[in-house]
Amino acid sequence: MSTKIRSRLGRSAGLLAMAIALVGGWEGVRTVAYPDRLANGIPTVCFGETRGVKLGDEYTLEECKVMLGDALTDFELGMRACLKAPDSLPGKSYVAFLSASYNIGVRAFCGSSMARLANAGDVAGACDALLRWTRAAGREVKGLVNRRKAERALCLEGVKEGR
Repeated sequence: MSTKIRSRLGRSAGLLAMAIALVGGWEGVRTVAYPDRLANGIPTVCFGETRGVKLGDEYTLEECKVMLGDALTDFELGMRACLKAPDSLPGKSYVAFLSASYNIGVRAFCGSSMARLANAGDVAGACDALLRWTRAAGREVKGLVNRRKAERALCLEGVKEGR
């Protein structure tokens, strides 16, 4: 694996804990797979996991927590691959972008104004761009509005702290 895409979460227990708390808090947990109505009925389980999930799949809470940690690392590597200098981002901003990547998908994140602005060195502008991602199934969703406001606040906190 190239050093360019190595895991920052793997090098910082604090960042991993922050990411798990942020994503887990917004995703909520369901241990039996269900059709997610906001994602066109895609089978979803645990903390919003959709990859390889079939309706009726069941997991323990502990299995869900492990799944979330693994998924965040996977999404992180995808997110890092489209950022020019991911390690120069403030930690809180990095976690906010990871939360968005987990929620909207790596492809959407990499094609977004968040990634473009971060790559141009405008991290505050990238934080503001989080607020553009509030729709699911073609309509604005209050939960996504609230999530993006929280991610933006954390992101801007990172910008103010500088690391």
